[in-house]
Amino acid sequence: MEYKEESTIKSSIASSVESFTESFTESFTESSTESSMKTDMGSAMGSAIESALIRTEDLKKYYKTSKGLLHAVDNVNISMNKGKTLGVVGESGCGKSTLGRVILRLTEATSGKVFYKDDNILLYSPRQMKKMRKAMQIIFQDPYSSLNPRMSVREIIEEPIKANRILTKRSDVNRRVKELMETVGLAERLINVYPHELDGGRRQRIGIARALSVNPEFIVCDEPVSALDVSIQAQILNLMMDLQESMGLTYLFITHNLSVVKHISNEIAVMYLGQCVEVCESDRLFENPMHPYTQALLRAIPNPDLSSRGQKKILIKGEVTDPIDPEPGCRFAPRCEYAQPICSQTDFKLKAVEASHYVSCMLK
Repeated sequence: MEYKEESTIKSSIASSVESFTESFTESFTESSTESSMKTDMGSAMGSAIESALIRTEDLKKYYKTSKGLLHAVDNVNISMNKGKTLGVVGESGCGKSTLGRVILRLTEATSGKVFYKDDNILLYSPRQMKKMRKAMQIIFQDPYSSLNPRMSVREIIEEPIKANRILTKRSDVNRRVKELMETVGLAERLINVYPHELDGGRRQRIGIARALSVNPEFIVCDEPVSALDVSIQAQILNLMMDLQESMGLTYLFITHNLSVVKHISNEIAVMYLGQCVEVCESDRLFENPMHPYTQALLRAIPNPDLSSRGQKKILIKGEVTDPIDPEPGCRFAPRCEYAQPICSQTDFKLKAVEASHYVSCMLK
C-alpha cells in the first residue's frame, strides 16, 4: 500500500479516536474551542514566535554512558503562547519529562536555547534563575513522592512563599495558604494534616497549590494525572483548565494518554526517541495524522465499538533504534512500513506541510 493512499487508515483512525474520546470525556466539562489559524505559513510562523511565552531552539540534552552519549532530547524546537497548552506525547522513554526539566533548568541542557519572553534563560546566572523560578513551576507525576512526608499541608504550600520572600508577615502567609487551598478545592480543615493521611487526588491538589503559590506564568505538568483514578483525573483536569482560564497560565502538558491530551491541549507535539516528529493543532492531529509514528499511536487507542472487533490491527514491527550515538536518519525508519533507503541516510527536520502543521518525514 502506498503512503499517499491512506484514506482508509485515516478514516478508521478518526472514527476510533472519536468514539473513544467521547466515552472518556463524558465526565469532563466542555472546554471552549480554539479558532483555527487561517494565515499563510510565513505569517503564522512569525506570529507564533512573536507571541511565544516559551520557545526552544535546537535544544539538546545528552547523557554520558559507558557506551557513548545517550540522546535524551535532540534538536527540539517548540513554542508555547501565553494562556495556551502544548501537549507532549510519546511512548515511555522518548524524552518528554527530560524536555520539561531542561526547559525549567532543573536539568542543564547540553546545548541549544530556551527563550522566556525573548530572553535566553540558559545564559542566566544562579541569582537570575532564582528570580525566574517564580515565573516557571512544575507539577510532578507522583503526588506522594514529590511531597515532604514530614511537612503538613500548610508547611508545604507556604514554603515557596517564604523562600521567595513573597510575603513576610505570618498573618499574610496564613491567609495566602488558605486562599490557595480554597482555589484548588482543599478543605481548610486539612491545613495541618500530612500527605500520608490524604488520597492521591488531594495530594495532587497540594502539588498544584504549591506551584501556584509563587504566581507563575508557565507550568510544566509532568503527567499530573497518570497516577490517579479516572474519576479523579477528570476533577484534576477540570481544575487545571479552570485555573488556566482565570489566571492566564501557560502549560506544557506531558502525557502518554492521547485522549487526555486531546481534551486539554491547544497544540500537540509528538516525540520519538528525543525528537519531535510532528507538531500541530490538537484537533488537526487527530483528524489528519501525517507522520507514520503518529498514525501508529492513534491506531493503538482502544475502540469501544464492538463492530470493530473484526478489523485487522496494524502493529509496529522492528526494533527500537539505539538512542546511544544514533546513526543519521529517521529514528523511526527501522519500524516504519513506508521507509525508503534515504530515510536511514539523512536527518529530517520539521517542515511545514500545512498551516501550523509540521512534520519530520521525507514522504511529506
